[in-house]
Amino acid sequence: MSQYVKNLITDDLKKRWAGVNDMLVVSVAGLDAQKTFQLRKDLRSQNVQLLVVKNSLARRAVEGTPLAAAFEQAEGSLACMWGASDIVSLAKIVAKLADDKKMAPFAPRGGVMDGAHLTADQVKDVAKWPSREEQLSLLLGQILSPGAKLASQLTSVGGALASQIEQQGEGAEAPAAEAAPA
Repeated sequence: MSQYVKNLITDDLKKRWAGVNDMLVVSVAGLDAQKTFQLRKDLRSQNVQLLVVKNSLARRAVEGTPLAAAFEQAEGSLACMWGASDIVSLAKIVAKLADDKKMAPFAPRGGVMDGAHLTADQVKDVAKWPSREEQLSLLLGQILSPGAKLASQLTSVGGALASQIEQQGEGAEAPAAEAAPA
């Protein structure tokens, strides 16, 4: 491959990965054409990009960026995955694919999260974390919980008072109703 072509590919990779801070590196060697097609189709539906790239060109493209940690110890045929809503969602997708028997040779090899290198085992650990959406729902529940508790306490006191007034009202009406016919 000529230096001109290498520079073109490197520039294209830099453009593709501009603004990407988290990336996972996976092994797709051994997947046949049908499995690869199905894998790419499934990933596109989840807004995840998959790109098989030569290690030396990837290293040149990410030199001086937070993504450089992903390729520090990279060897052999690799594919880069990025996208999804956050790194945890991406790790969950990778872990699910790695556990799927139909995608048998597919395996995580590492990655980068906020500039820190991830090993394959760390990718599996990250997949167990709650995703961004799950974290937001937990946080929202914790924020709304005191307000809901206060509202229930206020309405319970008002409900008890209304019940007592209603009971007093029923007790007062009964003698008045008996006194009128007599």
